[in-house]
Parts: sequence; C-alpha cells; structure tokens
Amino acid sequence: MRQGGAASMTGKSPRKKVDALYWQGRLRAAQAYLDAAQQAHLLAEEGQNCNPVISQMVLSAIAFGDSLTAKRAQVVNQQDHAQAPRLLRDVLGNLLPDGQERRYRRILSFKDEVQYGTR
Repeated sequence: MRQGGAASMTGKSPRKKVDALYWQGRLRAAQAYLDAAQQAHLLAEEGQNCNPVISQMVLSAIAFGDSLTAKRAQVVNQQDHAQAPRLLRDVLGNLLPDGQERRYRRILSFKDEVQYGTR
C-alpha cells in the first residue's frame, strides 16, 4: 500500500537536496530536451535509428520529474533513474495519478536500451 505526502519521504529512494529555485533550471532543461526530440523526429529519415530521439524524450521525462520534486520538496532523484517514479510518488503522494506513474516508469524503462544498447 502506498503512502502519500511529504511525511513519508524518509529512506524511500536515493535523493539529494537542492535549492529552492533548482526546479526552474530543470524545467528549462526538460523543455529543451523535448524540443530537441521533436526536431530530431521531424528530420529523421525512414529507417533511421531513432534511439537518439527516444533518448532525448527519456532525458526530458527525467528533467520534468526532477522539476516537480524540486519545486515541491527541494529534492531530486540521485543515481538510479529507475527510482525516479518512486521519489515522485513519495513527494506527490496521491496527487500523482497511477496512470501517470505507470507511463513515467515505462518511459524510463527505455533509458538503458536506447542510450547503451542493452536492456
């Protein structure tokens, strides 16, 4: 059973403390990664390896997640990006719709495959 709210944040997932305005930089980075992915997708030719496009999408999702947790609780995920959805759940509690958490996990599950060729 999941717990909600900031009170349940102790020892749940690897995190680091950030300053109060850190979220703004991560939000800008998230949008930049998303813009780059969209532009690369538009320029991609049929049959082209689209791993770089997907990689940009994954990085965008990570940065959007960091922005949310940084703004709400002044923490971001550290080390294992697969744990980012857990931190988002810890910070947002029941405000995070289950479907959004599932989609976030799915997007992040592509990271190793598209960036390193392994899964």
